[in-house]
Amino acid sequence: MYQAPSILQQARATLKKLRKILNVGPAVLLSIIYLNKGKSSMAQDARAGRYVMQLEGYRAFIPSRLPPSPPLKLHSSDMQMLLADANVALGRLDGATSILPNPDMFVAMYVRQEAVLSSQIEGTQSTLEDVLEFELSGAKRGAPKDVQEVVNYVKAMKYGLARIATLPVSLRLIREIHAKLLEGTRGGRREPGEFRRSQNWIGPAGVTLANATFVPPPVHEMNSALDNLEEFLHDRGSFVPLIHCGLAHAQFETIHPFLDGNGRVGRLLITFLLCCRGVLSKPLLYLSHYFKAHRDEYYARLMAIREKGDWEGWLAFFLKAVHEVSIEANETAKAIINMREKHRKLISATVSSSGYAVELLDYLFEQPVVDVGTVERRIGHTYATANTLVEGLVHAGILTQITKGRRYRLFRYEPYLALFADRGGPTSAPAGTTEGAQT
Repeated sequence: MYQAPSILQQARATLKKLRKILNVGPAVLLSIIYLNKGKSSMAQDARAGRYVMQLEGYRAFIPSRLPPSPPLKLHSSDMQMLLADANVALGRLDGATSILPNPDMFVAMYVRQEAVLSSQIEGTQSTLEDVLEFELSGAKRGAPKDVQEVVNYVKAMKYGLARIATLPVSLRLIREIHAKLLEGTRGGRREPGEFRRSQNWIGPAGVTLANATFVPPPVHEMNSALDNLEEFLHDRGSFVPLIHCGLAHAQFETIHPFLDGNGRVGRLLITFLLCCRGVLSKPLLYLSHYFKAHRDEYYARLMAIREKGDWEGWLAFFLKAVHEVSIEANETAKAIINMREKHRKLISATVSSSGYAVELLDYLFEQPVVDVGTVERRIGHTYATANTLVEGLVHAGILTQITKGRRYRLFRYEPYLALFADRGGPTSAPAGTTEGAQT
């Protein structure tokens, strides 16, 4: 009497046929089946992408193409209010450049502030004062070892802002910026200026691919996602600038195309896009101030895009950041103007050779940490004259000596630096942000 094969026997026979057709071992065959099962089961949550099991046994995130589909829900009253508030505040900040007596002179400090804060998000310990002293006289004993990374951020920002005059924001520009950022730093051996050729991951120190917090797309999927990102960067018609910028930043962070420095490059990308699209004429927006103060939410909002497709939640967070930082940066610009006028009057009343002293004051807004030798070169007079000017500003309460003794003296423009003080200070990198890579 004929007996039908059991379900288990049928499954075994089917697997045997598949192994023969595909010419693979049983472990690889099971991985393929699991991978395709994962694709179908997660399709409903694939608005921003999907997690796919790799043959090596870890899950990597494969981002969907931009723009998001289904389309963004941008017409709610709350989202429209956030967008309007951010645009108005950013417009006022951009208008502040017209009231600054020498915008480029003051922009240098805004750029340094962004560099310090963006780097501190990644765990660097260098402060604004460390950067200023390094720029003046190089590395000093006791200075944080990572100060070069922050100085490189400043250089990368300046390079990129000059470059976008002739080159649009593109993959080529992103690679060039990355090379500038990692030059001569601890990440200098991690393929600066080149997209990765191996898998990377994000998680607490010591984690592996198997238990990482987030695994970006593998290389072949990464290249496809980058091609789509570049198309989106060139698309100026689908979204207003702030929405376009917020989407691009989040997608870049998800792709994570470098072995090191992705967060800093992604935040530089924000500035380049805003300036390239004419929203900002000068880089006065230091968004990293908000991202650092709300770092847990910053990372959580990015993860919510990947896990829930919550683009709207991220964009609301991003627009609120633009709004609040624009207001703060605009207030800083007004305070700079008031301080400049107050100290000019003080110099005229209390300092001899006030003409040279006013010239020095303007220089301090660009370089608020100086030594006498620097002042000598700046004003083009003798060391004795420069020393007299510096001492006059010290007695007026404008400069403060920050070194002991009478040799190798450094002075800082304390009231001005106070305008850029970060009350939180440097902090350690949070769990979940350490970058790892295969070698």
